[in-house]
Amino acid sequence: MSAALVGAAPLLRASVKHDGRSFAPWIAIATLLSASSVLVYPWVFPDQADRAGLAAAVSANPALGLIFGPAFDLSTSEGFNSWRALALAGFLTALGSILTVTKATRGQEDSGHAELLASGVLGRASRLLAGVGLAAIGSLLVGVLAFVATVVCGGAWEDSLLLAATFTASGWMFAGVAAITAQLGSDARTASSLAVGALGALFLLRGFAYSVEAPSWTIWANPLGWMTETRPASGNHWWPLLYAIAFSAVALAIAFAFQARRDFDQGAIASRPGPARGRVRSTWRLALRLNAGPIVTWTIAFAVLGVVFGYFTTSIHDILGDDSAVAAILASGATTPEQLTSAFLVTIMSLAGIIAAIPGVQLMRKVRTEETEDRVEPILAGAVSRPRYYASNAALALVMPLVYVLIAGLLIAALASTADIGVRFDDTILQAAATIPAVWTITAVSVAVIGARPRVSIAAWAGVLAAFGLTLLGPTFKLWDWVLAISPFWHVPNVTDSNPDWWGLVWISLVTAFFLLVGFAGFRRRDLTR
Repeated sequence: MSAALVGAAPLLRASVKHDGRSFAPWIAIATLLSASSVLVYPWVFPDQADRAGLAAAVSANPALGLIFGPAFDLSTSEGFNSWRALALAGFLTALGSILTVTKATRGQEDSGHAELLASGVLGRASRLLAGVGLAAIGSLLVGVLAFVATVVCGGAWEDSLLLAATFTASGWMFAGVAAITAQLGSDARTASSLAVGALGALFLLRGFAYSVEAPSWTIWANPLGWMTETRPASGNHWWPLLYAIAFSAVALAIAFAFQARRDFDQGAIASRPGPARGRVRSTWRLALRLNAGPIVTWTIAFAVLGVVFGYFTTSIHDILGDDSAVAAILASGATTPEQLTSAFLVTIMSLAGIIAAIPGVQLMRKVRTEETEDRVEPILAGAVSRPRYYASNAALALVMPLVYVLIAGLLIAALASTADIGVRFDDTILQAAATIPAVWTITAVSVAVIGARPRVSIAAWAGVLAAFGLTLLGPTFKLWDWVLAISPFWHVPNVTDSNPDWWGLVWISLVTAFFLLVGFAGFRRRDLTR
């Protein structure tokens, strides 16, 4: 085994020097999430009445539990920080680890860098060890910097240390998962899709299990559930971290065993060879063919998501009825169960819409990848014009989210309308349709970025991140309406209102058209790969 790891140390040092900066965004976001929670909590919620209102608002919207997990204690800044940052920052750290490991393993094989490295004195398993090591160092830095920043901003050191440790542990676990999928996938894209899919499924199942009060074994069967059960600031249980360490060690052992038996540039899931003679005769069919795998994957994902959200919606009255804070609100006459259910449906559709925008952004970034790998220029050298090529990809990036939202909406409507919760099938479908213009707006941001300023292609995610933060967290922080209005989902009307305001959809459609014009004008005028 020692021969297989020859050269791993200098390769790791070189990876840290050249690729270490790629982990910086994940470090910054996780640190900002944790530190800002402690910093703004006393300002936004200065007294017990405000904090009780926060607890009631969180309890009245179970959709928040799907993303952030259970709120064990919102009466202190540390408890609020644990609820807001544990699940989300852990998810982002794990995502950073997955992308880092995949890039350092299958990504190098796809680009030819691995073959160049292998021509020197380098063991068979050295690249895998260097990639895992880089992800481990990045995850450790997330934990260390988040802990220091949170304590400096006023967080209790023990609570903050345990919370930061869950970020690091999440990154380590999914570095192991990515190391396994790197041996299974036929290329980097397949490997990362498998790992990200596993992360997304476990993340959603964790939130769902807590929200519906599923049996405890469903929590302990989920590695992300172990992180939640550490309960920073409301118990401080350190021992679940031992499970994370054991999981990471086992996953890495499996990955290295697969690596020793895998052929170079091959995977357990083999890619099918293309036809001997090309049959694609249009840019639309080319875009469809290049993205066929992700389209199928996301279609299945949204079918599952629709079933989960639909079942969750059918249980909304039971979930709300079991919460004392919500019961007090209902008893006071401030709202009704029907109004809470309607508001929940709007939130759940907005959440589905935000998720549906992700494959649209991914497709536009795929356009940039094809361009940088010199596969676009030969196409445009023929009879295909730039607007025609870009329009085919942009249209698919807009159509895909539309289909996904309607799939989820159809399944939610079918399940929710059969339960006695006051939800009608046609209203649910209409609510899903009303969400689509907002999805198109944040997808159009990526069209503008890739078309006009592709060098900052990371900014293509700006619409998704802004919509997520403002839609799900903005109201909790009592942000001003003009700030919340930056998110296009703020303009989506509740179709069950007696007089819904449809003008918001008109305005965000104009914004969408503006972003599309910017993208097309930029792509038509700029140089390729610039």
